[in-house]
Amino acid sequence: MATNGKYLPAEERRAVIVETVLTLAAEGNPSEITTAAIAERMGLTQGALFRHFPSKEAIWEAVMAWAARTLASRLETAATAAPTPLDALEAVFFAHIGFIAEYPGVPGIFFGELQRPGDSPARERARELMEDYGARLRAIFREGQAAGQFSSLFDSDAAASLFVGIIQGLVLQSFLSGSRGSVSKNAPAAFALFRRGIEAGGDAL
Repeated sequence: MATNGKYLPAEERRAVIVETVLTLAAEGNPSEITTAAIAERMGLTQGALFRHFPSKEAIWEAVMAWAARTLASRLETAATAAPTPLDALEAVFFAHIGFIAEYPGVPGIFFGELQRPGDSPARERARELMEDYGARLRAIFREGQAAGQFSSLFDSDAAASLFVGIIQGLVLQSFLSGSRGSVSKNAPAAFALFRRGIEAGGDAL
């Protein structure tokens, strides 16, 4: 990622600011990132930083908006290319895992925003992402049930929550162990267990 925002057009410099936040989040605790740290990493003054974003909250909203757009695009691409609902579900799962592996700072930013009291634009972007994600998963589950590929005995809302919860659990385990690579390592076994629970003829959720 780019780490210097000098001498760039405004739109490109805003993109570099977002990239810098993602890099800093991958290196440490996202809640401890300050505008001074962002500016220092980019070789800018805080005044220059605030010419592109009026506040730290605006920077965080831009980061969350970027993460939501990028993840949603990858999930859409993965699901659309899959030949069956089960293939689509697996493709979405591992597209999400791949996104986390590539941008390990995003989950910490996401969890931090959801834990903040009150509302904020960044928190709203996180909530919208989860709503859209859930709707995508429920559509895949309904399609799979209609095709006889998934068991008809489980509730699609509960299954969608569990699907996302598995990924979040893998991330939390990686935080606790201090090994962010464990998300990718443990993902195949976790998905295999989930798959067994939803497939027709399996142990329904």
